[in-house]
Amino acid sequence: MSLFADLTSSVNAVRPGRTTMPSFDYSIVIATTGLVLFGLLMVYSASIALADGPRYESYGRYYFVIRHGAFVALGLLALGVALSIPMRVWQKAALPLFLLCMLLLVVVLVPGIGREVNGARRWLPLGVLNFQPSELMKVAMLLFAAEYTVRKQEHMQNFVRGFMPMACALAAVGIVVLAEPDLGAFMVIVAIAVGILFIGGINGKLFSSLLAVLIGSFLLLIWLSPWRRERLFAYLDPWNPDNAYGSAYQLSHSLIALGRGEWFGVGLGASVEKLHYLPEAHTDFIVAVIGEELGFVGVTALVLAFAFLVWRAFDIGRQAVAMERIFNGLVAQGVALWFGVQAFINIGVCVGLLPTKGLTLPLVSYGGSSIVMNLVAVGLLLRVDFENRNMMRGKRT
Repeated sequence: MSLFADLTSSVNAVRPGRTTMPSFDYSIVIATTGLVLFGLLMVYSASIALADGPRYESYGRYYFVIRHGAFVALGLLALGVALSIPMRVWQKAALPLFLLCMLLLVVVLVPGIGREVNGARRWLPLGVLNFQPSELMKVAMLLFAAEYTVRKQEHMQNFVRGFMPMACALAAVGIVVLAEPDLGAFMVIVAIAVGILFIGGINGKLFSSLLAVLIGSFLLLIWLSPWRRERLFAYLDPWNPDNAYGSAYQLSHSLIALGRGEWFGVGLGASVEKLHYLPEAHTDFIVAVIGEELGFVGVTALVLAFAFLVWRAFDIGRQAVAMERIFNGLVAQGVALWFGVQAFINIGVCVGLLPTKGLTLPLVSYGGSSIVMNLVAVGLLLRVDFENRNMMRGKRT
């Protein structure tokens, strides 16, 4: 009887822990909320002085932060929708969504339809806002690559049936995205697709071949484009007077901002480089403003927040794969690759580690389509975690 009582008490002690387990990982919610709110604050700080210049004098001091807040609200709505849709539905919708994105990427190149800014045609005008199809393609490629890997699992060691279809899909995406041109977005899309294929078990030789072809194509593309080649050489020597006042102008001022910040920064709102010295301070180079105002400590905290988010996404993906939810696991790990690679490129550009690319910092930088799609990705990650926890409770989703 005493043994039976001990077993009963042990079961009763475990049961409340199971029933009180949260529906999803609150640490991801906290980290995402922190990054989004921090982004709102820094977009406000980096953009408030833009109205003093001739280019934005009619916009008002709060124009960018209000628009960014509106896009965050839209993104949170999209996050809720993504979270409410079962992953099996996302799996079925992966191919149609990919084809729709390909169509939008072609449409954006049509003169008179796509909007051109600074020589790049990347946006579809939708009344009060502009939509960037290449940002939606990141979500579409995330789902498509995961669905493709699951569907072709038995052919992942085969060149014709496992490798060629995805290579052709990536080539098609590359043709239309690079025609915009948007090399930065294409690099992230390729990282998502290739990373998921690698995690999904593609043949090592095929993976190495694909990687070599992609790296060779990037280098050839840079070499054949004079303005890209000029950017690369300027990045290698940003303090050369010809470069500092030319192609390396943004980089040199980004490095000046980071140098002024030292350990603890000059103080929130006290950046000098954002006063019309550093172009795109509220978008691509927001890390430079963060470094100047909050110093090395602020940038380190930002990097740690992204590292935590990426780690949790990989861990959630690992849990899903362990429960034989391969598609779910690949999607979660694809989100980790997306945020990790894009944050690495953005921060690497700002500190002079990489050549200049037009990429925003996920969840932080100003950018309508970008912030909305980032929050959709978080919604997908939370959905995978939600289904993992339901399986642990013995529920079907």
